[in-house]
Amino acid sequence: MNLGSSLALLFHLAVTLTLVWVLLNILLNLLVFRAPRRGRWREERDGPAPLVSVLIPARNEELRLPRCLDSLLAQNYPNLELVVLDDHSTDATARVALERGFAEGEENAPRRLLPGAELPAGWTGKGWACWQLAQAARGEWLLMTDADTTHAPDAVSATVRHAHSTRADLLSAWPAQETKTWGEKLVVPLVHLLVVGFLPHAMFRWLQDRPAIARRLPASLRASFGGANGQFLLFRREAYFAVGGHEAVRDHLVEDIALARRVCARMGEGMRLINCDGSRLVSCRMYESFAGVWEGFTKNARAAFRTAGEFWGFGVMFLSCFLVPCLLLPFPGEMGRWWTWALGEAALVMLIRGALTARFRTSWLGCLLHPVGFAIAVLIGLNSARKSFRRGVTWKGRTYRVEPERP
Repeated sequence: MNLGSSLALLFHLAVTLTLVWVLLNILLNLLVFRAPRRGRWREERDGPAPLVSVLIPARNEELRLPRCLDSLLAQNYPNLELVVLDDHSTDATARVALERGFAEGEENAPRRLLPGAELPAGWTGKGWACWQLAQAARGEWLLMTDADTTHAPDAVSATVRHAHSTRADLLSAWPAQETKTWGEKLVVPLVHLLVVGFLPHAMFRWLQDRPAIARRLPASLRASFGGANGQFLLFRREAYFAVGGHEAVRDHLVEDIALARRVCARMGEGMRLINCDGSRLVSCRMYESFAGVWEGFTKNARAAFRTAGEFWGFGVMFLSCFLVPCLLLPFPGEMGRWWTWALGEAALVMLIRGALTARFRTSWLGCLLHPVGFAIAVLIGLNSARKSFRRGVTWKGRTYRVEPERP
C-alpha cells in the first residue's frame, strides 16, 4: 500500500469512526434528553409553588415581544412575576410592555418594566441586561427567556416541576425552532447536530449523579461538558449567584454556554445542569431572514469555543465528517475503491440528520439539502473567525471582540 492509499485509509477510518460515535452519542443522549411532564402546577401533588421570576431582556423587539408577553401572561403557574428590561430600544418595545399592564418604578409589582442602565465597558448588551434583571428579581427561581420565544400555558409549571424532580440548579429547555425562509431551514437545524451529536449529555448526567467521581476530574474537563440554550434558562437563584451569574461571563458573546460551563465545573460540589426537550412547551424563531441567520451565527460561531485551537480543530473535524463525504460522491471514477466508503459515510451523515430532523421536528429541507446548508455554515464559521480576530462581530448595533474565556 503506497503513501496515498495509507493516508486515504486513515482519513476514511477516522471519519467513519467519528460518525459512528456521533450516532451512538445521539442515541444515548436522547435517553436523558427528555420532555418535562405537561400540566399545570397542583399544590396537592407538587407542593407549594416557589416564586418564579421570568426575566426578559428586550432591545428593539416591538414586533416579537407581543407574542412572547401574551404567552407568558397566559401561564397557569400560580406564583409568578414578570420583569422586562428595555435595553435602550429605539422602537416601541417599552410601549408593548406598558400596554400589557407592566408598571415602571414599582419594585414589588408582579409585572415590571425596567429601563436599562448604560452599558459598562467590558460587558455584552445581553449579559448586562440579564444581570440587571437578576438583581431586580425576587424569585426563588430565575427564568431567563428571550423576546422571540412563545410559551405554552403550562411551560413554567412543567419546567419548574422538572427542575425539582431532577434536582437541577440550572435547567435549560431547548425550544422548537421555527424556520420559514430557506436560509433558516438550511442552517438553524444544524444546532441540534452540535448540541445532541457532540455534547455528552448522558455522560455528564452520570457524573452529576456521582459527584465523588466528578471531583477527581480537572475542573476544565468538567466545564467542557457544559451546554445550554439562552432562549430558556431556569436557574435556582442561589446557584446563579454562586457561579457569579452574568457578571462572571460579562464579556462572553455566548453567555448561555459560558454559564453552563461554570455550573458543570462545580458538578463535583453537587451542582447540577439539566438539559431537556422543551419543544412542546416553548418555540422560538431565532432569525427571520438569511441576513439574520448570517449575522446571528457569525456572532456565535467563534465565541462558542474557548480557544482558537478548539475552534479550528473542531471545524476541520466537522468539515471532514459532515461535508467531504458528500462532496466525493459525484466522482466515482476518480475515487476508485474509496467511493464505496464515501457512500457509506454519506449514508451515516443522512441517517444522523434524518434522526435529528424527525426527533426535533425541524425542516426536512435542511436534511435533504444537507451539503448546501453545511457549506453555508462553514462560510459563516470562516466569517466569524475573520471578524472575531479583526475588528469584532456586530449584533444589534454593537460591536464586540471575542475575549479569552476566564476560568
